[in-house]
Amino acid sequence: MVDLAQLMENEVFMAFASYTTIVLSKMMFMSTATAFYRITRKVFAKPEDCASFGKGENAKKYLWVDDRVEHVGRAHLNDLENIVLFLGIGLLYSLSGPDLSTAILHFRLFVGAWIYRTLSYLLPLPQPNRALAFFFFFFGYGVTLSMAYRLLKTRLYL
Repeated sequence: MVDLAQLMENEVFMAFASYTTIVLSKMMFMSTATAFYRITRKVFAKPEDCASFGKGENAKKYLWVDDRVEHVGRAHLNDLENIVLFLGIGLLYSLSGPDLSTAILHFRLFVGAWIYRTLSYLLPLPQPNRALAFFFFFFGYGVTLSMAYRLLKTRLYL
């Protein structure tokens, strides 16, 4: 059984909780950003979402694809695919007793990579920032792999 008071005294777990809050807040922001782009560009994914802009054929003109909306949506989808992996592996890693400074380095690198990547998608930043953002995708993914490797190396019960 998990002792909550003991867990709250675990510095690595508390660091993980802090950085998790940052990336989850960023992910929440991405859904708001997608909605903002859809509304301001009048680009909707479903016919029923267009109803307030007219009826029938008039409403259908708002049912189309916009590069900016799709760009932000893909960034949000990428968050869903990768932040969930970070949360699961990071939680197990933080509870496995890693060195505090090593754990914080992992957490900071992941969060920094994902924030930079989001900024390069939303602003958009000029090249070579988009290329760097692509690199940071693999960098953030590598951080998660590093935590998984360290977890399996120290706590392998197969």
